This record gives sequence, structure tokens and C-alpha cells, in this order.
Amino acid sequence: MDARVAASLLAGLVVLLHGLTAWALVEVNMEDRVEVYRGDTAQIVCMFSSDDGIGGVSIQWFYVSRLGEKQKIYYEDATTKAVERGTPFTDRITVNVTAATGEVVLTIADVQVRDQLEFICLIKSLTDGVGEGRTKLLVFEKPDSPTIEGFQEGISIYDDLSKIGICEVKNGFPKPNITWYRNNAPLRGADDVMKVVPSITTESSGLFSVRSELSMKVTKEDKNAHFYCEVTYLVPGGTRMTETNTINITVYYPSTAVQVWVQSPKGKIKEGDSIELRCQGDGNMPSSIFTIKHQGEEYPLESNTYVIANVTRLNSGDYECVSLDTDTYEELSGTTSIFVDYLDPAVVAPAGPVEIDHGEELTATCNALSSLLTNTAWFKDGQHVSMGHHLIVKDVTFDTAGTYQCVVTVPEIDGLETMGTLGVNVNGPPEIVPPKSTDIEESFDSTVDLTCHVRGFPAPTIVWTTLDGKVLETTSEVELEDGIISVASVAVTSDLTAFCNASNQYGADAVAFKIKAIVHTTAAATTVRTSTISSSTEGSGVIIAVVIICILLLAILGSGLYFLYKKGKICGRSGKQDLTKDKSGKDNIVVEMKSDNTEDAILLGVNGDKQPPNHQ
Repeated sequence: MDARVAASLLAGLVVLLHGLTAWALVEVNMEDRVEVYRGDTAQIVCMFSSDDGIGGVSIQWFYVSRLGEKQKIYYEDATTKAVERGTPFTDRITVNVTAATGEVVLTIADVQVRDQLEFICLIKSLTDGVGEGRTKLLVFEKPDSPTIEGFQEGISIYDDLSKIGICEVKNGFPKPNITWYRNNAPLRGADDVMKVVPSITTESSGLFSVRSELSMKVTKEDKNAHFYCEVTYLVPGGTRMTETNTINITVYYPSTAVQVWVQSPKGKIKEGDSIELRCQGDGNMPSSIFTIKHQGEEYPLESNTYVIANVTRLNSGDYECVSLDTDTYEELSGTTSIFVDYLDPAVVAPAGPVEIDHGEELTATCNALSSLLTNTAWFKDGQHVSMGHHLIVKDVTFDTAGTYQCVVTVPEIDGLETMGTLGVNVNGPPEIVPPKSTDIEESFDSTVDLTCHVRGFPAPTIVWTTLDGKVLETTSEVELEDGIISVASVAVTSDLTAFCNASNQYGADAVAFKIKAIVHTTAAATTVRTSTISSSTEGSGVIIAVVIICILLLAILGSGLYFLYKKGKICGRSGKQDLTKDKSGKDNIVVEMKSDNTEDAILLGVNGDKQPPNHQ
């Protein structure tokens, strides 16, 4: 009995071992993971080998839920292919089987974050048993570009932890990571000097948004620091990194030194300039106030600037800038020196006006007190005449007379100059400047202006006279630096000579102007003529009519005289008196008649005979 039971158990164990060996013969190979971007298509490959071939196996696909349960999504055997209904993958999966290679491919379209699960490929053979493989589907989403925002308020080094800025990155999967940097170095430190507060938000799409807030205790060295965030995130096959823009913070720190300087003008300062002083410490605490001290006076500053308008040499000296921290009552100061260059008004010696005799030597000096070296130049009528403080003119003439100007300049400072003037009069007898012409022709009964330019000092007296001693009226006189210009208006009624007479205590001079009167008239004849007139105006016709009437009247008069002579009524003669005397006698009456159409004159005597032309 015992032997029989033992034999049965042994036989059953052999069969069991044989079955277990058969199940283990189906071999399945799959990748550990498949990585894909959200929205893309994922392909999970299952490789198997079986002695039964594709027709002797069944294929099943499962996924493991987040609760750890297996959910079937697909089944296939020699006669059936079926996608499980009511699963998240019902409408998005397809399965392709390659019999020759034993490859089964599960394709999932439009992969989403929720599809990040483990998938199982189960192969069951009729004779070889069952084989299983597993692959994890990993889903990735590149996040949006990160942003950074700094706090605009200034931060004092005396403050405790102060907010520096906030970095934020949105819509990434898996969760992005944010790291703060200062000047290219990651920020690390104890909680009492630095604190980073992260926060994570899961969006409705399953993506992650991460926010990080940095607070720290600042130092003076942070005034020029650049803060930014580095964001790292996973992608299929690796890790990516991106950075935000940089931000700066305003750090308030106390001054350790104070400086004061002349902002403008640059270079040397001259009287009349406006000076702008700038005062500044190497700190920037809002509680600091600045003042300027000079010669015991104190002046408050606006925007750290002090302006002195229209400075003089009295503004020279030391200027102290004082900085007072109203929080700590710490006082600092700095000093600068200012020197205002000057140039006093020019002094000319001798003081003008100067009188000097003709032919003598003129000497003068020009000086101006200055804090710098000066140059002096002399000018007359805009022309440069001498260089240096001394002016020397030998053998002076009337050309020397006039106004001299000395200009004193400071070569080191543009625009710093002064000037003085010297009036020079040259004593001497009058000297008439020769006129352009002394022979003048003018129309009769007109007026001519005669001009006489006389040089000399004292100013000459000018009198206009004619040849017979008549004094002419002076129309105008203009005094010049070197003399006088006199003008007389003369009525031209005949030929005349006018004299310009100039005199002073040193002598006299004169010039004569000969004026010839030109008469413009038509010849008057004792006989009456008619002229050939050609005119297109109405006045010319009137003149022709008058001439014709005059000719007719003369003809009638001539006829009357002839009739009386024949009757003996003229000169007591009778009509029988002998009329055969010489035709050239004194009693002949000759009438000249000239028509408009002939140039021959007809001379009629009282006897009616025609006279030859030489009797006109």
C-alpha cells in the first residue's frame, strides 16, 4: 500500500515537472522602457519564440493600473483578434504580428501623460506553455521658457532675509527642477543667509508648473551681482537645460569715503563762469544727506550738486563735502580746491585822447593784471598794427590819427580777454584831400554839390567862397577822426569858380572848383520857319496848324505892304515913283517863305521879284 502510494506520487511529480518544463519553453524578450514625447506615437515591441509557431500561440496585452491591477487591452489567436472595449486605449492602439521573426508590436497613438504605465505582453503556447514580458512607457513634455521677476525695492545690508526674485517654469513633464545662480555660481548657504521656497502645481493636463522664490541677506558685494535661474528637465534619452534672463538688485550700503569734484567747466576756471560741484560717497544709503562747506558757510545740496553762478576770484578756496547718515549719525567728508583765474580791465597810458604834433613820435602802453601770462595786440580800424604792451609810431602824420584798440588775451583760457582804447589827434595845418575832379560841367539853372575833405587838428574851419569873394552857404559838415568833410550846394546860373577855404591855428589850405554852365536851347531866327515835324502824337498836329496860319498871315502882310508901296503910301512916295533902284538897297523889304515840302526859300522884295539865296 505504501509502495503503491509512493509510486503514484512519484508519477504525479514527474508529470508536474514535465508540465513546468513545457511552460518554461516559451521565451519572451522586451525592452525595459520606451520613451516618447507627449502627443507622439509609441511603439512597444514584444519578441517571442515557440516550437508551435504563430498558429499555435495566443497573444495578450495588459497594462498595470496605478493601483497595481492588470487590465487587458488586446487579445489575438489563430482565429480571433480583439481590442478590449471600455479601456483608455480602445481607440488608440493597434497590434502588428510578424510570424517569421516572432515580433509583436503594440502601437499607441497620441500618447498622454496618463499613459505613463507598465505594459505586459503575454504569449501562451498550446504545447510549450506561457511566456511574459514587461515594458514601462515613459512620457515627456518640454516645459515653457522659464521666467524671472526681481523685486524693485532697494535692500539694505542691515536688513534680514529679503526677497530677491521669483523664477517660474510651466507645463513640463516630468517635474522640472529650478536652481538659483549668482554670477554663474549656484547659490548655496545656511538658512539664516539664504532661503529658497519651491512650489509645484499640477495642471489639468497632468503637466507640472514649478515656482521658486529666493530670499537672502545681501552684502555690499551683491550691488553688481547678476541673479538668474537654471531649469533642468528630462527628455527622451537625456536631460536638457535652459536659463532665464539675469536680474540685478539695488543694495543700500553706507559710505566709507566721500569725494567732491568740479563737474564743469573742465580745465581752468575764469571769472564769470558757472561752477558745478558734485559730491558723492562710495555708498548709497537713502538716509545719507550731503552739504558743502566753504569759508564758514554751509550749503545744502540738491541731487548731490552745488552750482556757483558768475564766479569771481573771491570764490577761490577749499570746498568741503560732508556726508551724514541720519540712521547711524556717522559723518564723512571730502575736500577739493578751486582757483578762479582772472584778468583785470586793460589800462592804457597815456589816457586818451592824445594830441601830438605832426612828425613827432607816438608812444603808448597797455597792461592788464592777470593770474596767468597774457598777450597784447594793437589794432586800428580793424587792422593789426603792433604786438606787445608798447605801441610806438614814428614820424606821425594825419594817417596816424584815429582810435587805437589794445586787446589783452590769456592764451591758456579761451574767451578770457580785455581791451582798452586810445584816441590820437595829430596837430597840424589843414590838408585838403585832393578831390576826384575840380573841373565840373553842369546844366544851366541847376544845383551842384561840392565836397571838401579836410584833414588837420584842431578841426579846421571851412568857408566856401566865389571868385568875387561871395560867401557860399555850407550845406553840411561831418567831423571825422582826422578832420572834416564839408558840403556846399551851388546854384549854376553862369560859369563860376568856388573855393573851399580851410584854416586852423597851424595854417590854411584851399582848393578851387571851376564850374561851367551848359545851356541847352534851340536857335531863334529873325525869319519865321516851318519845320518838318514827324510825330505820331496829337500835339504835333497842333504845331503844324499854327505854323501854317503864321505863314498865311505873313503872306497877307507882304501883299498889303506891296500894294501900299505901289500907291506911294509908304515913306511919302507916290505910285509913280521909280522902282528900279538897286534891289540890295536899305529900303528893300524881304520876306522869306519856306513851305513844308521844299528846302528852297523864296525871297520876295516889295516889287514882287524873286531874290537870290545870298540875300537872306
